[in-house]
Amino acid sequence: MKTVITFGTFDVFHVGHLRLLQRARMLGDRLLVGVSSDALNIAKKGRAPVYPQNDRIAIIAGLACVDGVFLEESLEQKAEYLRGYGADILVMGDDWAGKFDSFAYICEVVYFPRTPSVSTTGIIEVIRGVPDNTPLRSTKNSDKHYA
Repeated sequence: MKTVITFGTFDVFHVGHLRLLQRARMLGDRLLVGVSSDALNIAKKGRAPVYPQNDRIAIIAGLACVDGVFLEESLEQKAEYLRGYGADILVMGDDWAGKFDSFAYICEVVYFPRTPSVSTTGIIEVIRGVPDNTPLRSTKNSDKHYA
């Protein structure tokens, strides 16, 4: 059985995410997806995801092309995830090209091209109608104001 693994935030899920996952699944017999935890996203990007990790996991788990989902809690544990889940192939978007080549001793590393003109950042910008550097959530007194 050939196991394919990919990782991502999958926040504000879109057709580009779907196409990547569908293509990844075609490379093997099962596709496992590591969804970045909320804490990892805050550490990586300086902000919380729009959707909490449990919602993002549920969305990915509900896809027919996905055979299993796990929570990615640390970038430094990628090798352990790959070995622990028995990865034969690691698939990432080509925006990460070359950055995961160091794992080629564990499994084959494949980079897929991104879907043109589709990105979570672009979707968020359209929804907010403001430049990308504006915070998604106000941190000032955010827990004291309710709609």
